[in-house]
Amino acid sequence: MANLGLTEILVIALIIILLFGGKKIPEFFKGLGESIKEFKKASKDTDK
Repeated sequence: MANLGLTEILVIALIIILLFGGKKIPEFFKGLGESIKEFKKASKDTDK
């Protein structure tokens, strides 16, 4: 992945806000966090 500068990150964030709206973004990140947590839990279980 290429190095992203501040301008590129701001443009991406603006596009995400325009696409999903302000209310959907916290719900999206909450779901993403829960998915990551579940993935880590499942990967620990398979290591045993």
